[in-house]
Amino acid sequence: MSINVFESYESNVRSYSRSYPVVFHKAKNAMLYTDDGKPYIDFLMGAGALNYGHNNDYIKSRLLTYMEEDYIMQGLDMFTVAKSEFITAFNDHLLKPLGLPYKFQFCGPTGTNAVEAALKLARNYTGRSNIISFMGGYHGLSQGSLAITSNEYHRKAAGIGLHNVTFIPYESNKPNDTDSLAYLSMILEDTHSGIEKPAAVILETVQAEGGVNVASPQWLRALKTICEQHDILFICDDIQIGCGRSGDFFSFQRAEITPDIVVLSKSLSGYGLPMAMLLIRPDLDIWQPGEHNGTFRGYQLAFAGGKAALEFRRSTDLDIAVKRKSAYIRSFLGKLAAIDERIHIRGLGMMWGIDFSAFEDKLLAKKIAKKCFEDQLIIECVGREDRVLKLLPALTIEEEVLDEALDVIRKSVVQCVSTTGKVVSHQA
Repeated sequence: MSINVFESYESNVRSYSRSYPVVFHKAKNAMLYTDDGKPYIDFLMGAGALNYGHNNDYIKSRLLTYMEEDYIMQGLDMFTVAKSEFITAFNDHLLKPLGLPYKFQFCGPTGTNAVEAALKLARNYTGRSNIISFMGGYHGLSQGSLAITSNEYHRKAAGIGLHNVTFIPYESNKPNDTDSLAYLSMILEDTHSGIEKPAAVILETVQAEGGVNVASPQWLRALKTICEQHDILFICDDIQIGCGRSGDFFSFQRAEITPDIVVLSKSLSGYGLPMAMLLIRPDLDIWQPGEHNGTFRGYQLAFAGGKAALEFRRSTDLDIAVKRKSAYIRSFLGKLAAIDERIHIRGLGMMWGIDFSAFEDKLLAKKIAKKCFEDQLIIECVGREDRVLKLLPALTIEEEVLDEALDVIRKSVVQCVSTTGKVVSHQA
C-alpha cells in the first residue's frame, strides 16, 4: 500500500510516521507487521500505551465477550456494571493491599485531560495558581498541560503565553550539580524569592520524553516531605512509567510515598483503548457535579479491558517477570556502555535510555535509531536534542525476541559509534 494517501491528505502534524515510513497492518505482542507482512520488533509500544503487548489474548477474549453480550459501550458517568467491576478490581488488587485510600475520577480519555483535571483540582482546593514543574518534564500538549511541559519546541506551538508555572531542575545532576530540593526550599522560604507559593508540585518519577531521567527514592521522599511542610499538593504523573512498567504497578512504590493525586492513562485500559483517570486523596474531592467532565469519560470497553489487565497481571506474576527482564536489560546495557566511555545508560524497570549526549555528533542517536529501523526494530529518540535512545519494549516480550532486539541495538551502536573517529571495543 502506498503512503501517498497520507502525504496528500493527512496533516503535517504527523510525527512518528516520518521516522517509520511504512504502512503497518497487523500486530501481536511485541511485533508489528506491514501490509506486505514484513515483521518489526516494537520498542515504542504506542508510546507506552501497550504495556501488555499488541492484541493480548487474555484481554482480547474479555473484550470480545463484552461486545458479544451487547453490554453498554458509552455511559457518560452513569452507574454501570463495567465501571463498578473495574473500580472494585482496582481497589482489591492494588489500592487496598498498598493501603492507598484513593477516590477515582474518570476524565476524558487522554493523559493530558487527566493532567488538566489534576491542575484544576489542585488550584481550586488550595486557592493558589502557581505550579512547580521540572525541567525535562513532559505532561501533555493541551494548554494547561503544555504550560508545565518544559520542551521549547512544543511550547512554541502554544500561540499564547504559558503562565502560572515555575520550573526547577530535576534532582541533582551533572555537570552543574544543582541541588534542586535545596533550591525549592529556598524559594519557598525566602520572602524575597519573588515566586508565588504553589498549589502543587507535579512530576514524573522517571522523565520519559525528557531523556529517561530517573529520580532516586531518597529524592522523592525528600520532595514529598517539603510538600507536606509547606502544604503543597504532590501530583505524580504516572502516565507512561506507571501501569507496571517500573516493576511495580505504581512507579512511586519504590520510594514508599503516597502522592496526593496520581495521574494515570496510556496502558490503563490494558489494550491500547483510550482511558484516563485520577486517583485523589478523599479530602481533596471538592468537585461540584460536572465541574470537570468529558463525553468519553464513560468508555465502558476501556473499563472492561482495564479489569482484564489487572487479572492478567495477577495470573502471570507480571511484576516478577518485569523485574527479571529489567535486570537482563541492565546487564546488556552495562556491557554496551563499556564499548565507549561517552555512552551513558539509565533506566528503571522496562524503560531504559542510552545517552549519546557526550558525543560531538548531535545526530548520533537518530542515526542509530534509523539503522535499527532498517534492521526491523522500531525505537525512538528522546531527551534534549533527541540524543537519548529510549528502550520501551512490551512487558510481555518473549525472551528470544528481546534478545533479537538487543542484538540489533548492539550492532547499530557499534557501527554508528565507530564512525565517530574513536576506536571502540566490540566486546558488548
